[in-house]
Amino acid sequence: QVQLVESGGGLVQPGGSLRLSCAASRSIFSIYAMGWYRQAPGKQRELVGSITSGGSANYVDSVKGRFTISRDNPKSTVYLQMNSLKPEDTAVYYCNTVPTNRRYWGQGTQVTVSS
Repeated sequence: QVQLVESGGGLVQPGGSLRLSCAASRSIFSIYAMGWYRQAPGKQRELVGSITSGGSANYVDSVKGRFTISRDNPKSTVYLQMNSLKPEDTAVYYCNTVPTNRRYWGQGTQVTVSS
């Protein structure tokens, strides 16, 4: 059974940083590109960024220069380092494959940016 477990969210002030982690089943991690997605209240889920199995990353324009995706293949874990956080980054953050597989959605981790 494939599992993706997100962690690391929390409440942070504008300008602060957080590091999210996503632990993945080894069965999918070595094969697929992985993505971080987020869903803000009242909005559709969006892809924030992705990283290939070889380590090439891409980001949505709104987070470029602030967010960094990395992966630790031996640990089957993908990370999202978020710096210079803004209130508009407030959302539930999820990881999934790219493209997504509806069976892999986990509970996500809440990120709240507020003073």
